[in-house]
Amino acid sequence: MTIARRSLLKGTSAAGAALVTGAAAAQPAAAADPQDGPAASPLLQSTPHRLGAPSVSGLHLQFGTDPAAEMTVSWITPQSVRRPQVRIGSPDGGLGRVVEAETRTYRDALSKDEVYVHHARLTGLRPGTTYLYTAGHDGASPETGSFTTAPRGRVPLTFTSFGDQATPNLRRQVVFPDGVPSPLGTYPVFTSSQVGTAHSADIVTAVERVGPLFNLVNGDLCYASYSGRHGQSRTATWADWFINNSRSTRLRPWMPCAGNHENEGGNGPIGALGYQTYFSLPDSSASSDEETRGMWYAFTAGSVRVISLANDDVAIQNSGDTYLRGYSGGAQQRWLERELRAARSNRSIDWIVVCMHHPMISSSRHGSGSDLGIREAWGPLFDAYGVDLVVSGHEHYYERSHPVRGTLPNDTRTPVPTGTDLRTADTDRGTVHMIIGAGGNAATTQDDLFEQPRGRVVVALEDAPRPPAPYRESIWVTEDAPWAAFQDRTHTHGFAAFEVDPGDRRGGLTTMRVTYYTFDGPHAELTPVDTFTLRRHRTDGHPA
Repeated sequence: MTIARRSLLKGTSAAGAALVTGAAAAQPAAAADPQDGPAASPLLQSTPHRLGAPSVSGLHLQFGTDPAAEMTVSWITPQSVRRPQVRIGSPDGGLGRVVEAETRTYRDALSKDEVYVHHARLTGLRPGTTYLYTAGHDGASPETGSFTTAPRGRVPLTFTSFGDQATPNLRRQVVFPDGVPSPLGTYPVFTSSQVGTAHSADIVTAVERVGPLFNLVNGDLCYASYSGRHGQSRTATWADWFINNSRSTRLRPWMPCAGNHENEGGNGPIGALGYQTYFSLPDSSASSDEETRGMWYAFTAGSVRVISLANDDVAIQNSGDTYLRGYSGGAQQRWLERELRAARSNRSIDWIVVCMHHPMISSSRHGSGSDLGIREAWGPLFDAYGVDLVVSGHEHYYERSHPVRGTLPNDTRTPVPTGTDLRTADTDRGTVHMIIGAGGNAATTQDDLFEQPRGRVVVALEDAPRPPAPYRESIWVTEDAPWAAFQDRTHTHGFAAFEVDPGDRRGGLTTMRVTYYTFDGPHAELTPVDTFTLRRHRTDGHPA
């Protein structure tokens, strides 16, 4: 992977200098002529697009390691460009300053297409503050966006979550009549590039109707690996996904975790080179290892600590382009325990939220089910350090558990519920797991769930590989599911919103009101499907 690094930072006003700081030096702009009147904000200025220059595409945001002070602005181009940069300012004016972007590239192993992704890292920002920005490069019209940094301390905030989105875009294929070459000629047919639906587009509008501080994407983002398996361009599918989502991702971070379909054969040692190039994610202990860079990370927003994991590393199921179980050599497991220990001992953090792809609970009759590998590796850590909430995907429907802690002494390590109230879950006593995998994928399974509280768990793989080799089918064991609380058996798509109320006294209760919505049409009219409340004691006065 080629990385072109640029570090020149330019500034244009004292007001702008207060907005962004960094290691690079600032250069003031020339003074304005008083005869010209007040200087116009650069956010309102435009540069004519030059013929032949690629546009700014797929504009997206990611939190830095400290979301209260850092944000990364990113976009993609199909070729190299000159001077990719972001100009940042404030809603009430000011000339802002320019931050030059780092460019990362990779070449897809199948199509041989090269992709350029530009990341401008903004630092020194103010907590809970809204900024405006433009992103551009030489010859291209700049694209405009805005964002709000995370707050510090115990303040209300809202975030959203879903997985398994795909893209809705159609692509032209030339088809011979009757499927064979013919002197009569050909005609064009427009088909989906992979497994998306119209909901893959509408969910972007739905998220914007809520307007969260950030959105968690629980793996299987665009299904580029699926496209590659069917002779279509993986890089085009990624571009479709970013362009489709840019209506939201230019305004708020969509923070991802890697699912099995982010594993693209030939793209790096663990198939994650595309994912790692498109995103510039918060630093973690893995950041010094290029092979695992960005695969797991954590960040804090208000009193919420979010931990994003790549659980192909511990899952038994064989579901990616390559089989990855154990690829980190235990590094992710060790990092996770350190991270959980630090988070739970931090008196400014109340909530620990884990985002991962494969679920630990599932009522699916014929889908992927739960995974024993994840239950055995990470379940004891979630219990020991009091994880409040786990959001996942992989199964293409919505489900949640009661709060659980500990397991039954059986072959599937069945999680044990600590309460059965369907409206309020006490996370001081256990972890609530949610499958939110109805982000737009066409292969929905809400009508293929056990009628009684039961589930299937992957416990091993068959010895003999099946085509396409070396794929090995899962072996499942069916379990009773005392953990099962709610399943949406009706709607094919939806997402969840989480409203954090920090409470008003030390050691008192803090709550998280959760609403799972379905939505209709391109204007995304929201309909609540499931509403409940998580509650726990604040850590600033509650005994450890």
